Amino acid sequence: MNARLFALNAIAISVLTACGGGGGGATASTSSTSVPVMLSDAASEDWSQIQVSVLSLTLTDTTGAVTSVPLPTSPYVVNLVQLDNLSEVLSAAQLTPGTTYTKVTLTISANPGDVVLTPSQDPQSGFPAVPPGVPIASSSLQIQGATGAAGSKTVTIPITLATPYTVPAAGSTVTPLNLEFDLSNAAFIVAHNPLGGGNLKWAVNFRGPVTHKRIPDITQLVLRHSYGSVTSVSSDNLTLNINRDVPTYPIVSPETAVTTAQALAVKADATNGTLFYDVDGHHVTTIHDFSSVSSLLTAGEYVRVAARYQQDGSLVATRIWASSTFNGVFISPEGHVLHVDNANGASFTVENAEGAPTTIDVNASTKFYFRNPGTAADVVPIGTGPSFLTSSNLVRGFKVRVTPVDVLASPIVAASVDIEAAPYEGVASNVNTTGFTLTHTYQDGLNGYTNLPLNYIGSTTANGKDPLTGAAITGFKYWDFAYPTLVNSGPGAVTSFVTATTAPSSPVSALTYATWPNTGSSNTWIAPFAILIPTSLGNTFVHSAVSGNAFSVASTGAPTTVNFSTTPGSATLAYQVDRTGEVVTVTPQDITTPAGLAALTTGLAVGNKVTVSAVPQASGGMLAYTITYFTGTQSIQ
Repeated sequence: MNARLFALNAIAISVLTACGGGGGGATASTSSTSVPVMLSDAASEDWSQIQVSVLSLTLTDTTGAVTSVPLPTSPYVVNLVQLDNLSEVLSAAQLTPGTTYTKVTLTISANPGDVVLTPSQDPQSGFPAVPPGVPIASSSLQIQGATGAAGSKTVTIPITLATPYTVPAAGSTVTPLNLEFDLSNAAFIVAHNPLGGGNLKWAVNFRGPVTHKRIPDITQLVLRHSYGSVTSVSSDNLTLNINRDVPTYPIVSPETAVTTAQALAVKADATNGTLFYDVDGHHVTTIHDFSSVSSLLTAGEYVRVAARYQQDGSLVATRIWASSTFNGVFISPEGHVLHVDNANGASFTVENAEGAPTTIDVNASTKFYFRNPGTAADVVPIGTGPSFLTSSNLVRGFKVRVTPVDVLASPIVAASVDIEAAPYEGVASNVNTTGFTLTHTYQDGLNGYTNLPLNYIGSTTANGKDPLTGAAITGFKYWDFAYPTLVNSGPGAVTSFVTATTAPSSPVSALTYATWPNTGSSNTWIAPFAILIPTSLGNTFVHSAVSGNAFSVASTGAPTTVNFSTTPGSATLAYQVDRTGEVVTVTPQDITTPAGLAALTTGLAVGNKVTVSAVPQASGGMLAYTITYFTGTQSIQ
């Protein structure tokens, strides 16, 4: 499992907020409030597709009453891998102010082919040996908890909210309600390749890896591009009204639109300006309202919109693409960067929505943008042309959206590149009071980086809020992945980070989603935060049995001591994987209970296969975040 999966990302499918300024969706009545309900996930370099079909989403209040949240289409198909640090408009939940909700229920289609797993072109070391870029056969997938008759199988995912959610009054500030698919969870996708030969099976487990996660500030969400067809422009030329469209799945060529019943209202950025692309006419202009482009926005015209939320829930566009065909706005490769020609700056390769590598050429006019809501970088290019690549400002793992110069040309030449997420992750070294370096390698021996330097964000730069107290944070911050609410910030954060990363005897891995400075002369990525992430000890076996909340593992070389916690609220996550014949079952074990601890102790018999993710400790050994052990037919993966 790749380390970036352990990020606490705000990658989301978002329900629009339509209160206040009324821009997000259908305007709420005085007796209801439109609440953002969000599904989120985390990035994976092991997979290019984790496609699921959402059938329904409901909310349950304290009285037991159930409210359905409308979906744009049913099923609503989404590739979770594409939502890397992004939010996608889904729908609006019209809820009664004062009502308190405690539970959310998701229903996902679980028939063969409804869940699609496609391995990356170059997954992490230790990933099972399967053809890269080729979808896993549906017969090899086993969806845990699936019920119903053949052809109508579903998985119901009950989610208890971390804290009850009370609907605010209409017109007031609304906090999103976020549900996160934790792709980092060791039990989400489990490969079982049996010792002695047999068929490789993949168990997909939705129960447990989906949890409630808070999103403190709606204005900081980076929204995924939305598609739609124009219905009208307001009489004052300040608002574009569209009917939302979604692409056809599976992808077809040329791509066609699926019309939804969801109306969106999008404003032009009157202050910074909105970039408007006439795709058919190959022309781009900056607008502050829609008066100069109203002739291009006739009813039925297709648009693609990059937008951000305002505090009141209205949408403001940073860029808009318009074409007479849906295919015209759709052909814009989106995915994670696989390879960059840093030597010449002539091209880079993106893994597209279907998991295939797509080469993108760069010329002197190619503009690079960084999606950072409310900042100049969101509307002004941070770089232009090949020099941006030769300066190593684009690296493998970045999530990008490309706009071609000509949608019909081959090869594709980029007119613009939206960098939607800039993750850097690897072993931390050279940590000091100025910054640190990261080293990351890949199976192919290419596209990694060695001692890549990242400086800390400025000490006076606003940097979110403390998740426990709500106090504003300035300057660099960091936290341990297992304890996301215990954020280290303030004047002592940098010194504490130096100690945390240099005291352990084993290398410590860290992740940051870099940002581009808005002011100053430094034209380079900087680190606003760091997450200390667990290191995978995959493909190991139990070397010594459990004794005093510790055991040891080995594959080659000296054994490693692994400690685990049984303290409620901070206990190590343990999962038992059983295989009998061709059936694989994943069972979470609560090791805070005698029964769960006994099951773990029995399962960690000497010689048994085990995979561990753990953080190096200053006192020696590793503290486990997850332990996955195998019973029954032992696995070699």
